[in-house]
Amino acid sequence: MHLAYPAVLAALLFSVGLYGVLARRNAILVLMSVELMLNAVNLNLVAFDVWLRDTLHAGQALTLFTIAIAAAEIGIGLAIVLMVYRNRGTSDVDRLRDTAEAAEAPTSDAPTSADEKAEATA
Repeated sequence: MHLAYPAVLAALLFSVGLYGVLARRNAILVLMSVELMLNAVNLNLVAFDVWLRDTLHAGQALTLFTIAIAAAEIGIGLAIVLMVYRNRGTSDVDRLRDTAEAAEAPTSDAPTSADEKAEATA
């Protein structure tokens, strides 16, 4: 088996996943893109395991660990996305970032200098 075929396919999968993480605004599509990237890594692990003819099959063992980590990541990620959607009404990543920055902005009655902040906390 030639190593170039699965390596090129894995590179394409990883590139599509990276584009999805960087370009998408929906949190669920971002999670799906992360899964694509993890599957590209799994494909490389298995391809190199077969190519090296490892007697311990370390690549396949690491692939099983990666699948378990991906399953836990998607479970926790979906739970977080559902809670954010219930609280905010949207799963748009850009809007969530904008609301977080608006919440951190100082109000007009809040102290602005470091000395005033120290006096307010003391």
